[in-house]
Amino acid sequence: MDTPPAETFYEPLDEDRFASTAATAGPWSPGLQHGGPVSALLGRAFERHDPVPGTRIARVTVEILTPVPVAPLRVAVRTVRPGRRVSMLEGDLFHDERLVARATGWRIVAAPDHIDPTDHAPAPPPLPASGQTVVAWPEAHLDGYLSAMEWRYTEGSFTGRGPGRTWARARVPLVAGEDDTPLVRALVLADSAAGVGAQYDFAKLQVINTDVTVALHRDPVGEWICMDSRVHASPRGSGLAQASLADASGEFGQVLQTLLVDEHRR
Repeated sequence: MDTPPAETFYEPLDEDRFASTAATAGPWSPGLQHGGPVSALLGRAFERHDPVPGTRIARVTVEILTPVPVAPLRVAVRTVRPGRRVSMLEGDLFHDERLVARATGWRIVAAPDHIDPTDHAPAPPPLPASGQTVVAWPEAHLDGYLSAMEWRYTEGSFTGRGPGRTWARARVPLVAGEDDTPLVRALVLADSAAGVGAQYDFAKLQVINTDVTVALHRDPVGEWICMDSRVHASPRGSGLAQASLADASGEFGQVLQTLLVDEHRR
């Protein structure tokens, strides 16, 4: 579609409560959210909780306890391990006071300016000049998160199988009236790893992540992020999605997801 389903993912109701818009809806149902906006909303709360100058959120893990409805949400954050150089934050996401997701985040003091940077990853491919039309399995809901993001694949496709690589950016802000931070931009995309690296036909198998871990050794620069993703699964096992995140200067982080791989339960 040419226009996003809403002008933002969330509308603020007060300091810790948000109305979810149609743009948050994932591909499985128009009434259930994609994990990207959910993760980013928790990450945003971490950044705003008792900020400490000279530190950064280096790692966020989100546990998706139940499908998150497209409905009003409340976020609560606390410090569980205080410290001047290293601290751990914990965040809860509620719908009607029911806990639907929980996250932890490590806040770490920024490294000294004089250390030598290291980069062992290959450079990302150039950003393609144009994007792809959002296409998926027949019953997928496209008029939500998938359309609120702009996708430019360089390997694989929405209907392809096997490892995939795409540049992507959100077409709407996370919260109305705000500019997304680098952490928010990374988290909005990160939960798409299993989809970008899709190995199976989603019309035949349900592949859903129970969690997402995002570790960033530096903050991304610019709107566009390149995700290089692959999915691993075994009979009588479970699934695992791994992805690297890069900007125009190179890789800046990694994504890991644990996956439920099962037959559809109609």
